[in-house]
Amino acid sequence: MLMRHLVTALASLVLGIVPSASTTSLQDPSKEDLSAYTGRMNKWRVEQNADLTDAQGWLSVAGLYWLAEGVNKLGNDPSDKVQLPAATGYGELAEFTLNAGHVSIHVLQHGVIKINGKPAVDAELKTDATGVPDKIQIADLTLTIIERGDRIGIRMRDPDRQARKDFKGMRWFPLDRSYQINADFKPYDKPRQIPITNVLGDIRMATSPGYVEFKVSGKVCRLEAESTDDGLFFNFTDKTTGKATYSAGRFLDAPKPVDGHVLLDFNQATCPPCAFTPFATCPLPPSGNHLKVAIMAGEMAPLGKEVEPAHKAS
Repeated sequence: MLMRHLVTALASLVLGIVPSASTTSLQDPSKEDLSAYTGRMNKWRVEQNADLTDAQGWLSVAGLYWLAEGVNKLGNDPSDKVQLPAATGYGELAEFTLNAGHVSIHVLQHGVIKINGKPAVDAELKTDATGVPDKIQIADLTLTIIERGDRIGIRMRDPDRQARKDFKGMRWFPLDRSYQINADFKPYDKPRQIPITNVLGDIRMATSPGYVEFKVSGKVCRLEAESTDDGLFFNFTDKTTGKATYSAGRFLDAPKPVDGHVLLDFNQATCPPCAFTPFATCPLPPSGNHLKVAIMAGEMAPLGKEVEPAHKAS
């Protein structure tokens, strides 16, 4: 794991954090002076970079294998459903059996595989739908079972993935407090269920307690909110999408509404995991969350991903 106590001045240079003279009188953030805000954001962005480049971060995700009903072999043979990196040279290690939504493992080579840190034995495996999936460990590789719609698959993390080794750091717009916006929160009479499509074309229903309205460059903007345990979540595109920012959109977390307002700090807008690995299953923005203005704040696309074609359902 990268050290989180990087020198702040170096972090500012690498991460593109440049204090802006532009400030806005907001509901509460105006109480935080520019120096304190810049220092806090320096630390937050260094932590974001550390999480991404961690041995178990998104840059380590090296494979995603959707299981077929019945037996799915794990190994190095080209016919194996779940492919280990060729360099491991283990041959066939185990069989995953998918049966009516349940996944079990049958161990073929004992002493090589661990499950949650213990020597593997034949067992049914927990998926990420339980909140705490079982971790299947093979040397430095980690495999987990994920559920996405009607699909169940194996996600593989490999800390030796080349993309992780080659990564040069997250890219950010300079800080600009004019994008720290005190938005009006418009609650629905009752929370609504809204359809969210992911990059695979699967649709899930998400709970929306309401939407926010705010102005950027004099234009009224609206974003549909999704509920989280800690507050609100926004998935959006804007006029920078597919240019300076990632083609599928960006994510933004916000606190819970207070007195009919929500603080949106677009300096904390981030790329979805799909920007860093083709083996993520990111949600796409809901239909109403395509802004007609440029949000020149937050995370920029990784180098080479600025004009990548937008994801299509498959």
